[in-house]
Amino acid sequence: MVVILRSAVVVIFWSAAGLLSAFAADPESKVWQPSRCEVVPLAGHQVSLRVDGAERLRWHHGPQYPRPFFFPLLGPSGEPLTRMGHPGAENHDHHRSVWFAHHDVGGLDFWADGRQTQIRQKHWYGYFGGEQEGIIATKLGWYAPDGRELLEQDMIAAILPRDDGQYELELQIDLRPGLAGETVNLGKTNFGLLAVRVAESLSVHFGGGKLTNSEGGSKESEIFGRAAKWVDYSGPVAVGVGEQRRVLVEGITYFDHPDNPRYPNRWHVREDGWMGASLCFDEGHSVSATQGLRLRYLLWVHRGGADPSGAEAIRAEFAARPPWLIRKARPDERHRQYVVERSSQP
Repeated sequence: MVVILRSAVVVIFWSAAGLLSAFAADPESKVWQPSRCEVVPLAGHQVSLRVDGAERLRWHHGPQYPRPFFFPLLGPSGEPLTRMGHPGAENHDHHRSVWFAHHDVGGLDFWADGRQTQIRQKHWYGYFGGEQEGIIATKLGWYAPDGRELLEQDMIAAILPRDDGQYELELQIDLRPGLAGETVNLGKTNFGLLAVRVAESLSVHFGGGKLTNSEGGSKESEIFGRAAKWVDYSGPVAVGVGEQRRVLVEGITYFDHPDNPRYPNRWHVREDGWMGASLCFDEGHSVSATQGLRLRYLLWVHRGGADPSGAEAIRAEFAARPPWLIRKARPDERHRQYVVERSSQP
């Protein structure tokens, strides 16, 4: 340690060895190192998910919105690959980047704005950083206009870094009846349960983007309503400022999971810039106290255009991963109320 006196200001420099020695003197202390994946709660009902110190996406659950959402979802370049709202239709402001919703829940519309229905975050189970993934786990309620809770949802979102600034956003949705415990029917509709509104530049119509699916489809007419393991939306992204401005290609591949009901699901996609797996495209689905609904999805945020071989490798990895389990912490798991871990059971 070196101490320098400067006009009554004491400046202390610790060498690395001195710092380690100081911590070693206290057996309860350890040298702190940042995790590669970090989950940081912010003011205004927001949570930031970061990789190597850079934000990759953000969760918004403020009461001013009819339902929570993720925005921005940043590509490897650091530019947003999703957007808030439709580029040309103000009546589509409910398209908030990446969000959960359904058009018909017991006859009520949880898709569009202005219906007096609401999805609210009731509480969070935990925010977990780590070397391999960063996790948000929360409990949401789906409320009718009269305040009745129709559905309760556990939401787990994990960011998993890959090479070259790419990453995965893995999502698990567990739905069960709300406090009344009554069976709820999710009606037949194209709209629900997880939707993605891509950035304007990625859109086929408004930008220079391209749609692709696992079955070889390459435009809306070949993908809309068709069953597929995944759908990709990729296109140009502008980066840099002034003379340094240039265009890169990045995209999002959206995967259905083999354990989801009706896999591979049909897809609702549009050339104007959005995509969603449609569980209830052909028929509804009931959620009861004895038979809840678990859905698992994954978004691969990647460089370049659609990569079928790379997508197949990630699909296989995703299919092999166990689902998550939320449980109460044990006494030896100090200062935590809940723990999220991969389950040994499907």
